[in-house]
Amino acid sequence: MTSFDSSPSLTAWRTLLALAVVFVMLASGGWTALQQHGERGTVRERALSAWEKDRVGARRLPDPAASPGRLAAFFASLSAAQRVRLADRHPLVVGNLNGAPLTLRYRANRLAALQARDVERQRMRDARLSADGRHQTTRRMHRFQSLAGAGRSILAFDPTGNGRAAEVFGDLGSARRVSVVVPGVDTNLLTFERTERHYTAPVGMAKSLYAAERAAAPRARTAVIAWADYTAPSGIGMDALTGRLASDGAARLNALTSALPGDSRVSLICHSYGSVVCGVAARQLPARVTDVAVAGSPGMRVGSAGQLHTHARVWAMRDQDDWVQILPYLKVGGLGHGADPVTPGFGARVLSARGAVGHGGYFEPGTESLENFADIGVGSYRNTSCADAGDGCRSGISGDEVI
Repeated sequence: MTSFDSSPSLTAWRTLLALAVVFVMLASGGWTALQQHGERGTVRERALSAWEKDRVGARRLPDPAASPGRLAAFFASLSAAQRVRLADRHPLVVGNLNGAPLTLRYRANRLAALQARDVERQRMRDARLSADGRHQTTRRMHRFQSLAGAGRSILAFDPTGNGRAAEVFGDLGSARRVSVVVPGVDTNLLTFERTERHYTAPVGMAKSLYAAERAAAPRARTAVIAWADYTAPSGIGMDALTGRLASDGAARLNALTSALPGDSRVSLICHSYGSVVCGVAARQLPARVTDVAVAGSPGMRVGSAGQLHTHARVWAMRDQDDWVQILPYLKVGGLGHGADPVTPGFGARVLSARGAVGHGGYFEPGTESLENFADIGVGSYRNTSCADAGDGCRSGISGDEVI
C-alpha cells in the first residue's frame, strides 16, 4: 500500500496549501508588505551626509561602503584623539563601519543610542501623539537607554524605522571561536531583548549560548554575537514567504563575517527565518565560517544542502512540537523556501533538540538543542547529540577542533 507521504498527491496538497496561505496573506495586506521596500530614515541620511562633508585635516573621510581593509587602514592612520573625535561627531556612521576598531564602535553606538533616546524623549512632548504612539515612543526611549547601558558591547545600531542592532558577548577581539546568532521574523529594536520569554529574543539567545559555550569549553576563547542587523519580516506575511529580505540580510551577514577581527573560526546559529538568511548567504560565506546550524527552519531556499554550495558543515534540528513543521516545504514562483532541512534527503547533519518546547525554545538552558549549538560553536563536535540517537550526524568529522 502506498503511503500518503510518498504518493503524488502530496506535492499537489502542499501546492494547494501554499496557494491558500498566499491568498490569506494577500487578503490581509500581504501584497502591500511585498511592495514596500523599507524606508531610509532621515536620521541615517543626515548622518551619512555629514560624514561625507567632514574632513580630518585636509583628508576626506572614506566611503562608508569601502572594504573593511581600507576602513581599518584609515583608522590606523589616525591618532587616538582623532579617532575619538570622529566617533563623537559621527556616532551613527562610525558605530556601523566594518573595519573600525571594536572599542571605537562600542563607544560610537553608545553615543548613538543616547542620541536616539533623547529624540524619543523630545517626541514625548508632542501633543499630537496618539495613546499608541506615546506607548511606542516610551518603549523606544527605554530600549535606547538600555542599549546605552554600561558594560554593553553594541557592535551595530541604527534606529531607522523598526531599527537594527548587534551585540557582542565575550571578547570579540581575542576570540578564536565566534558564534553569530541570526534570528527570524519580528526581530527589531523593540524585540532585541525581552524581560519575559527572555530566550526567544536575540540578546537572550546569545547570552544563553555564550554561557553554554563557556560551560562546554571553559578555556576556549569564545564570543557570541546577537546579530539583528538586518530588516526581518514583520509577522507571517508575504515578506516571510519570500526571499527578498533574506537576500538583503545575507549581504549584510557576509559583510560582517568577512570583517570580523583576527582569524577566528565562525559558526552561524540560525533560527526560523534567520535560516533563510543563512541559506542565501551560504554561497558567499568566507572560508572562516566552518559551520551553519539551523533550528525551526522554514527552508534555506534550496532543495538540498549540496545546493548551498558552501564548504561549511550544515546542521539542522527541529523540536517535535515546533509549528513550523506544518508549512509546505516547497518553492513556487519565488514563494516558499524549499526543502525541509531535517529530512534525510536534504543532506544536513540532523541534531537532537530534546528538551526544547515549541518554535522559540531552542535556546533554553538545559536543552539538547542549546548544548548542541554550544558544542558546534566551540568545535567540540564529538559531544554533539544526533536526532536519531546514533552518531550519523558526526560522521566524517575527524576529532574536535576546540581552540
